[in-house]
Amino acid sequence: MEQSRPPRILLGVSGGIAAYKSPDLVRRLRERGAEVQVVMTAGATQFVTPLTFQAVSGREVRASLWDASAEAAMGHIELARWADVVLVAPATAELLAKLAHGRADDLLATLCLATTAPVCVAPAMNQQMWANRATQDNIATLQARGVTVLGPASGEQACGETGEGRMLEPAELAGLVLGGLSAARPLAGCKVVVSAGPTRERLDPVRFISNRSSGKMGYAVAQAAREAGAEVVLVSGPVSLAAPAGVTRVMVESASQMHDAVHAALDGADVYVGAAAIADYQPAAVASQKIKKGPEAMTLQLVKAPDVLASVAARDPRPFVVGFAAETEDVEANARAKLAAKRLDMIAANRVGDGMAFDQDDNALWLLWHGGSEALGQGGKLELARRLVARIAALRVAAKQ
Repeated sequence: MEQSRPPRILLGVSGGIAAYKSPDLVRRLRERGAEVQVVMTAGATQFVTPLTFQAVSGREVRASLWDASAEAAMGHIELARWADVVLVAPATAELLAKLAHGRADDLLATLCLATTAPVCVAPAMNQQMWANRATQDNIATLQARGVTVLGPASGEQACGETGEGRMLEPAELAGLVLGGLSAARPLAGCKVVVSAGPTRERLDPVRFISNRSSGKMGYAVAQAAREAGAEVVLVSGPVSLAAPAGVTRVMVESASQMHDAVHAALDGADVYVGAAAIADYQPAAVASQKIKKGPEAMTLQLVKAPDVLASVAARDPRPFVVGFAAETEDVEANARAKLAAKRLDMIAANRVGDGMAFDQDDNALWLLWHGGSEALGQGGKLELARRLVARIAALRVAAKQ
């Protein structure tokens, strides 16, 4: 579980004179309980030796994308997934330009592209370089993509000039990063189980009954929960999506398999989010051979499939249970009825059909719970998932008070 380990900070050090402060930054981060993995650019090694960082971090320093031993197992991807946050300090003008333009020609820039963890940069450069329009445009681009810019401070610089461009002091950076990480990880120490995607109910060896769910919303919830610090198990129906980084995925096909896999994953779970579009009915019998074309009409007998959401809510003890209500009409009324009938803690309602929600990258959600509601509005599914996860975390805290 997440509470058994300290926060993991991947510290990127680029080639500026302020790199001499970075060993002290490592010390400050470790004093606050963090694990620190240092990644250096080639320029950074001209200012401070890797041995210095190894001594203060207690971990071998990575400096090359072409390290044969490390990259034999795709080490840059492993590091990108290891980090809870990536902090680049100092971040030179060159490094900021690389990140803004999506370049991946060294290990540090590649990690920043490959990680799903929050990325923070602490700029450090001459005051004229900082004020240059190119640098300011790059900063604006990075901020628009969600990168956190810490500083710079104003003061005397190594070149003898005075102005804005100094890297923030190590103690301040450590406090900002770890304080922000704590606030951004409201589910740290929690286990979250998410179900996503459609199910397929077999008619015969070649045919099945299914629905239009792409799984994008459930996968976004799994990613958002992982970003919030949770241990995440994603139980997924058949989709063409890659598993979010750091998430354990279990693939299933039918409603019965979804039921069994969800309950198997719930041991020790704090939250269950049922975002899967699970079949309500399944064929009473599955033909062992392909059903041949016959008369003009054919009757298909269906029986109720396992109700995964209701069965999770009926557990004792039970996790915080969140359901989804995909409706084509009377969205609020139907969602409130489902919230009550299945004894859920929260439900996320949305309108579907006519090009809405299914197979789309955007969605519109309305959250309902006992005693409250919140309209999340229209937006990208990952952004809505992050807001949903934040509301789940807040309600869990309120319930314990």
